Amino acid sequence: MTSVPSHTRRGFLGALGMLAGAPTIAAAHENRARPRLAATAAAGLHESQAEYGLAPGLTYLNTASLGPAPRDVLDRTVEAWRQIESNPVRMAYGGGTVHTATDQVRETAAKFLSCGTDDVLITRSTTEAMNTVALGMRLSSGDRVLTTDQEHHGGIDCWTYLGRRRGIVVDRVAISHADQDARTIVDRFARAITANTRVISVSQILSSTGVRMPVAEIAALSRARGILCVVDGAQAVGQIAVNVKELGCHAYAACGHKWLMGPKGTGLLYVSPDATEMIAPVQWEGGKRYVGGSTGMGSLPLVLGLGAAIEKANGRGIATIERRVLALREYAIRQLTKTPKITVVNAPSGPLASGLVALVLPGTINSQGLQTTLLDKHNIMVKLVEKQWFNGIRISAHIFNTEADIDRAVQALRTELD
Repeated sequence: MTSVPSHTRRGFLGALGMLAGAPTIAAAHENRARPRLAATAAAGLHESQAEYGLAPGLTYLNTASLGPAPRDVLDRTVEAWRQIESNPVRMAYGGGTVHTATDQVRETAAKFLSCGTDDVLITRSTTEAMNTVALGMRLSSGDRVLTTDQEHHGGIDCWTYLGRRRGIVVDRVAISHADQDARTIVDRFARAITANTRVISVSQILSSTGVRMPVAEIAALSRARGILCVVDGAQAVGQIAVNVKELGCHAYAACGHKWLMGPKGTGLLYVSPDATEMIAPVQWEGGKRYVGGSTGMGSLPLVLGLGAAIEKANGRGIATIERRVLALREYAIRQLTKTPKITVVNAPSGPLASGLVALVLPGTINSQGLQTTLLDKHNIMVKLVEKQWFNGIRISAHIFNTEADIDRAVQALRTELD
């Protein structure tokens, strides 16, 4: 795990200090968010990094791991915390102001995913949402879960856990960076289904190579075979438009702290109404509100910050975000393909493309050492690709990034790989 440099920690603490005079939740949203949203919509391109608490001089190209929260999202989060502490029981339980506000966040999140409010459970992360799905199913020894060999730990550990505890079997479809045809991928899933396959679990966007999987087609295949379809949307929500009804999946897990750039420790789970008998989260045992008898006390301030992040994404426009992210992707790929010792392994422009840019390095180069050098020497933050996939790094730019950020990263790579 990469350590966080001290200057980044100081910057974070300083950002919190600047929030000491934050206005009320409503005022913070009206006075700060809306003018910036309007400016962003008018520009249609990117936001100034001044709106974020990033350390001075840092080129941040790792939104796919954790996205930086805009200052007004932080404002709303911290002000909610202050409101709670003014009268904890009254604000956080029952009809309390902050507790009631979380109901609105559930509604906002549901609209964002194009589903009903009672179909949504707020979680801490995509991983927690995936764990909730797996543990809420009636799977037993001999049942099989079909997934890919490119799943993030947060999307696969829940199934391997059930393999040890209940004796289910996890089957994996091989997906490589050479797979650039949706029909071929779907056919591979179809051939791997057995009589005991009960679940197909797949990422909408692979965190390894950024391939956007044909989830709607895989979900249709699942339904046609009477199999549950569970989607890990960690890399999708906030980067591309997600309509769970159109995807047709039975469950969809996502987070608020990557492409949505919300508070760290926020997530979402959608369960289709026609799957509630097969997927039954224990958190819904006592009702659907965020804080209740079967959920216990939750991170209320973070949830309100999540709502602010979703509203901000709505204000920018998901189509605008996707266009900008893909434009930065294309620019990065053009520059990186001219760089010696680097192999870009992304899908070409089209339905399988996403904003993640994956780079394979020669075996003689220590990818972790390169990542550390880029940060310590060049002040550039990128992602180390997990060794189980390949020796490489990953770049993920968002709307606060510019082509100049890409140029700095490319030049640093050329310097270090020369």
